[in-house]
Amino acid sequence: MIEADEDGAAGFKGRRRNWKKDEKRRIVAESLEEGASVAEVARRYGLNANLLFTWRRRFAAGDSGEPPAILPVTITSTPAMALSSAPDTIGRMEITLSTGERIMVGADVDASALARVVKALRR
Repeated sequence: MIEADEDGAAGFKGRRRNWKKDEKRRIVAESLEEGASVAEVARRYGLNANLLFTWRRRFAAGDSGEPPAILPVTITSTPAMALSSAPDTIGRMEITLSTGERIMVGADVDASALARVVKALRR
């Protein structure tokens, strides 16, 4: 509940609001419109402008604010003979996403680049 004090300044009074993802997206989109003021949009919805800036940053980075999905992992033992007969596979890993995409990378992969690829594929 938003109430104004005797000076007319609006302040939040009551419980913390739990915004749904769709509401956040709509508010962020409104703040990104041509000529929109982040402070005005935030005030209209009873938000702190810093919170709206945080939402904008997270949505721009592809972070929805939800915890990542837990995926099943299967560990298998590979016979020593298979390793010696295929030296080009040593130091490689294969990542299979829940949607079926497969990523195969070598041991020398740049971790931050791999993280960006996985995040892009999750969208």
